[in-house]
Amino acid sequence: MKRINIYSLLLCLLVAIIGAGCGIGRQAQMPSVKHMPDSFPGQADSNSIADILWKDFFLDTHLAALIDTALSNNPDLFIALQRIEMASAQAATKKAALFPSVNGSIGVNADRFGDYTMTGVGNFDTNLSPNIKKDQQVPTRLTPDFFAGFRSSWEIDLWGKLKHQKKEAIAQLFATEKGRQLAITHLIGEVADQYYELLALDNELKIVKKNVQLQEEALELVKVQKEGGRATELAVKQFSAQLLNTQAIAYHIRQQMTETENRLNIISGRYPQPIVRDDSLATQPFPQLLKTGLPAQLLTGRPDIQQAEWELEAAQANVAAARAAFLPSVNLSPYAGFNSFRARLLLDPASFVYGAAAGLTAPIFNMKQIRSHHKIAAARAVEAVYNYQKTLLNSYGEVMTNLESIKNNTLALALKEEEVNELSNAVSVARDLYLAGYANYLEVISAQKGALDAEIELTENKKRLFQSMIHLYRSLGGGWK
Repeated sequence: MKRINIYSLLLCLLVAIIGAGCGIGRQAQMPSVKHMPDSFPGQADSNSIADILWKDFFLDTHLAALIDTALSNNPDLFIALQRIEMASAQAATKKAALFPSVNGSIGVNADRFGDYTMTGVGNFDTNLSPNIKKDQQVPTRLTPDFFAGFRSSWEIDLWGKLKHQKKEAIAQLFATEKGRQLAITHLIGEVADQYYELLALDNELKIVKKNVQLQEEALELVKVQKEGGRATELAVKQFSAQLLNTQAIAYHIRQQMTETENRLNIISGRYPQPIVRDDSLATQPFPQLLKTGLPAQLLTGRPDIQQAEWELEAAQANVAAARAAFLPSVNLSPYAGFNSFRARLLLDPASFVYGAAAGLTAPIFNMKQIRSHHKIAAARAVEAVYNYQKTLLNSYGEVMTNLESIKNNTLALALKEEEVNELSNAVSVARDLYLAGYANYLEVISAQKGALDAEIELTENKKRLFQSMIHLYRSLGGGWK
């Protein structure tokens, strides 16, 4: 009768465990993702600058060498590599969880059993038996227990919890690698951006120096005219003020050059030093520019999109593992070794033991905590979908913005070149008219200022065109196939 009651109790407990495990959380409802248009407006060619490696895209050898230096020394890339190492170790840990763990064990413990305990009475009674040898008599005052061998534990992955945890860790590893590629893409674009900024400043300084020379000549001329009674002191002061203003602009440009060089050196992981460069922006060849191709084929090559995809896969695997946590788990605990209550007999062949224990466990009182973990995992998965959608929208928008920027800057550059030519001729005409007495000094000053501003703006416009092409290259994936 007692045996029947024990079996009934065990059966009820098993039903309770399985029933508790069956309270699985609901499947997370994932939002839909808006698909990108089939192609960019007016861009339907399948060839793309996204397929060009950065060494082939940037034709300036000094820039290529600078990018190489940055890729070898940039601290952020070193940090990204360590994150990959951590993610790789985490994936290895999750993979190892699928297999039994085996530990070598050497230990001893001692117990003092009371005279009125089951073990104490049993040991005392055992020692009175005529069937045991002297070495088999149990110490009754203090009973030691020596063990040397192996112990193992193994959670059998019936429901795929450990498998999904491994899948999540591997997806996070790939996402981390894509994050490193994204850092490289941004680093290349930032180096190129700052390099062309520096070339533009070099060109602006040349323009300012040329204008300083012209204004010095104009100042000397007006001083001579004043001595001859053909100009006033006011004209001398105006020409002098214009010269001082232009000289001050040169110092501002030099400061900007220092700041830009220092930024490039920091990005390149080195202390301040001169940046070797081709200082002629006017003769710089533009990077190779082909069609942008189909966005469905090309934008998926962007590291940030691939990173978002892997993070989404990791989040979904995490949800699956959280759902499996509701179900019962089976654990095996085998052991084998030598066990004895006498140290000198521990390694005796007769002391060899082995055994195994198995258990079925399921959450009952901590079900609320497991449900909370599942809700967190589901919310993160939905967040990952929205992050993926946001990345797609940003990617398409960046390409469109840069395409328009290239088109508009190209048109503006052609007009600005014509403007510079016209204003350069106007300076010569104004000077000739001033010498002939048909124009006043204010017209000469105005013509010189207009020509200076236009030349600097022309340099800025060309720099913006270079940078738009760099940004387009980066927005299409930056050479990551």
